[in-house]
Amino acid sequence: MAPSGSRSVDCWRVLYWIPVLFISLIVAWSYYAYVVQLCIGKARIVYLLVYHVLFIMFVWSYWQTIFTKPMNPLKEFHLSHSDKELLEREDRRESQQEILRRIAKDLPIYTSTMSGAIRYCDHCLLLKPDRCHHCSACDMCILKMDHHCPWVNNCVGFANYKFFMLFLAYSLLYCLFITATDLQYFIQFWTNGLPDTQAKFHIMFLFFAASMFSVSLAFLFAYHCWLVCKNRSTLEAFRAPTFQHGPDKNGFSLGTSKNFRQVFGDEKKYWLLPVFSSLGDGCSFPTCLVNADPEQPSSPSGRNPSVKRSMAQNELFI
Repeated sequence: MAPSGSRSVDCWRVLYWIPVLFISLIVAWSYYAYVVQLCIGKARIVYLLVYHVLFIMFVWSYWQTIFTKPMNPLKEFHLSHSDKELLEREDRRESQQEILRRIAKDLPIYTSTMSGAIRYCDHCLLLKPDRCHHCSACDMCILKMDHHCPWVNNCVGFANYKFFMLFLAYSLLYCLFITATDLQYFIQFWTNGLPDTQAKFHIMFLFFAASMFSVSLAFLFAYHCWLVCKNRSTLEAFRAPTFQHGPDKNGFSLGTSKNFRQVFGDEKKYWLLPVFSSLGDGCSFPTCLVNADPEQPSSPSGRNPSVKRSMAQNELFI
């Protein structure tokens, strides 16, 4: 017999899918309202073609965002059995930090906690790679964690951030297209120009739903476009990563073009497709050498003293 605790956890996990189910039902209804009630029988062939392209890309990117599992940190970031035992035997925090520093010295870790300590996860028993955070909802460390999104019941991070951006873009285009093409019928509804059938109510509610979602999606998409251009996650926008010289919100910024390619990759043919093409392994990231953002004052030398990796590694992204 399964323990009651595990059953309650499973019940909570089922509840997490309610927002996803809600969005799925809204999308299914919008398909019926637009295709069956609005377009079929009215010779809207061009509308239907454009609509189905946007619908497929929207559903594809949404599916990828939901079901792309977060990537685990590489094996070298996990503590060995002997290191775990050594860490457990130490009671003093200073001694534990010395052990963690010894392990971290050969790893590409360049950020720390606000106090300068090694970022260590007690739950996953690993040294956190740069930009990695533990998600309590997923109960695991997420590479380049942006946020946990209830609308996809998944963490948005390195593995699916591109998919999330495309999901926002295509869902916004989807809603804007419906709003624009439904507007004339919505006006006819208020001027009593539509026949008194069931379709008129679908047309009215479809316009309201699409226009309201368009506004919220536009703000969210614009915010994440700004984050991509700055090469920041949502968490880093609220709390700057701490390097050797202190917090630096622009520590990972390489310039707008290179920042964009960090997420979408170098192959332009994949930019608009929800297939993985982001650069890197999610555990290490190139850092800026010159602080060029006017929002952040430069250091006296104009250099980022926290950068310990070679110039050649950064030149790969130029």
